[in-house]
Amino acid sequence: MKRQGFMTISHKVKSLGLLTGLGLLSACVSFGGAEPPPFLLSLTSDAQVDAGALRTGPRDGALVVYLPSTPQKINNLRVPVQTSTTNIAYLKDATWVDKPAQLFQGLLIETIAAKNNRLVLTSVQAQGQADVYLSGELVNFGLDGPSLTVTVTYDAVKIRGGKPVEKRRFEARETVSAATAGPVGEGLNSAANKVALEVAGWIG
Repeated sequence: MKRQGFMTISHKVKSLGLLTGLGLLSACVSFGGAEPPPFLLSLTSDAQVDAGALRTGPRDGALVVYLPSTPQKINNLRVPVQTSTTNIAYLKDATWVDKPAQLFQGLLIETIAAKNNRLVLTSVQAQGQADVYLSGELVNFGLDGPSLTVTVTYDAVKIRGGKPVEKRRFEARETVSAATAGPVGEGLNSAANKVALEVAGWIG
């Protein structure tokens, strides 16, 4: 009987130790909550800078591309869907790898650098010294549900030293086959590339 009692107590101690360990682990890792998305959406430039390409020049002669501002509806990792004139929902299982403003800024930098063969920097890299500045607002970056059309709208502002400030709206639309993450992501990538190419031609 004593032997059995020892085994019972020993089993309880081991179980308590396991539960304590799991409790400590759960403080660092979440075992519950929402399921992760099946994949993440991103933007890929149709115009790529070649690996090893070197561009040099004075920092004050560079083009600086600022992070676009955005309305609250796209200031997150989700894809907005306009379901009516006043209602907005978010597309199921559609999650960006980063916020659309960050992705679009990267797309602009890559596209302009590749198409115009010029030195393009972020504001941090330029440290406030540049010849031309590109800023603006990413107004639309989502899906119109009833028409299955994605729209990318960018209000661009070009600022050059000693010259008038210029502002221009760029917009591209793509019809998608379904209101699901894959087709919508591809449509937004295509539309964003069209806008970036037009901006590259405008900014010079």
